[in-house]
Amino acid sequence: MNDIPQKIGKYTLAEELGRGSMGVVYSAHDPFSDRMVALKVAHPQFTDKSHEGERFRKLFFNEAHAAGSLDHPNILHIYDADMAGDLCYIVMEHVASAKTLNEYCAPDTLLPARAVVGIIYKLAKALDYAHRQGVIHRDIKPNNILLTMDHDVRLADFSIAMITRADNKNTQFTGFLGSPLYMSPEQILEDTLTQSTDIFSLGVVMYQALSGHQPFRAGNLNAISHKITHEEPPPLGQYRNDLPDGLAYTVGRMLKKNPARRYASGLELAADLALIYEDLDGVATEDALREKFSSIKQLGFFKGFGEQDIWELARSCNWHNYPVGSTIIREGEADHSFYIVLAGLVGIEKNEHEVDQLQEGDCFGEMGYLSKARRSATVTAKTDVSLMQVNAATIDSAAESTQLRFHKVFVRILIARLSDTTAALARLNPV
Repeated sequence: MNDIPQKIGKYTLAEELGRGSMGVVYSAHDPFSDRMVALKVAHPQFTDKSHEGERFRKLFFNEAHAAGSLDHPNILHIYDADMAGDLCYIVMEHVASAKTLNEYCAPDTLLPARAVVGIIYKLAKALDYAHRQGVIHRDIKPNNILLTMDHDVRLADFSIAMITRADNKNTQFTGFLGSPLYMSPEQILEDTLTQSTDIFSLGVVMYQALSGHQPFRAGNLNAISHKITHEEPPPLGQYRNDLPDGLAYTVGRMLKKNPARRYASGLELAADLALIYEDLDGVATEDALREKFSSIKQLGFFKGFGEQDIWELARSCNWHNYPVGSTIIREGEADHSFYIVLAGLVGIEKNEHEVDQLQEGDCFGEMGYLSKARRSATVTAKTDVSLMQVNAATIDSAAESTQLRFHKVFVRILIARLSDTTAALARLNPV
């Protein structure tokens, strides 16, 4: 706060809340209404007398023009916009202790699926209202979605919004505007925009909030653009196996390349989300997920894995319980999974003779996982057994750091298996 006055206009600044590409946001006191507000102050270096400075000021104040007339419980309220000397500022609703949805979009910080659906439902309703008022947001992303302490929602930052009302007198900003990872195909191609572009971007947000992964991430802008316009994202089931089919369908429809195939309105989307919300009671609770997390973390196999890696596996891997005497894998079957014993004791049989027993923390199935060959042994439950099943698709879709750690352990296990086999053969056939 050293580089700005203690007061701007009538507002007394309290503390910095955050910084962005266009300005700094402070909490401030409004003496007239006797309430705390949020003050977005434009970066001074962008508001000089040059042509670019003039364009920036128009873009900065576009938020007030676009959102100032909107009055919806899930849209951040704009109260005022003005200049104090060379400083441009917008006065907004202050949401105490707010966090952005971005804080809940990593594999180790995801909200329960039911909470995500509830948040997207409110945003769909808010967007439907904004669209009916002739405003297209154009920059839906997790950082522009605020969550209150009780997880109520505020859609913020209409700085690049497009106003489609017939009575609008302001010049519209056109061209490549937005955040590339969340852009719709028509934004990427600089084609005609409709309310459907916000539906697509909201679908990207929902995908990320459910999976912890961005659906179109790539190494550069050209690759991102190609993915958004030509490629389908990995199925949500690669990251989570506890989501109902209806939810995957809804996200997939939001992410259709052709705008005409997406939901026609936020209200139509909200109607589907309301039905899905009621079906999510059976989805794993956060307590159940934490129990899985704890089970994995204590196993020696996962020594050295970060918490984010373990959370990702807890959500994406299949978990199975087998009663004593059950056949888990049968010799000759096609099964390309890799298994880790979470609890219990399993027996390994070849040609109807038991050759080994494995317990908690041990693993089996690595050759079938690696070579895609049919199983060369039968595995049975000697006691009640809990297993974690890992598929190649699960690992391939995980974060690169998770893949590297997993494959490092996997190779170490293979080397140990080969060493044991070599030692056993040497005992049988001494030189």
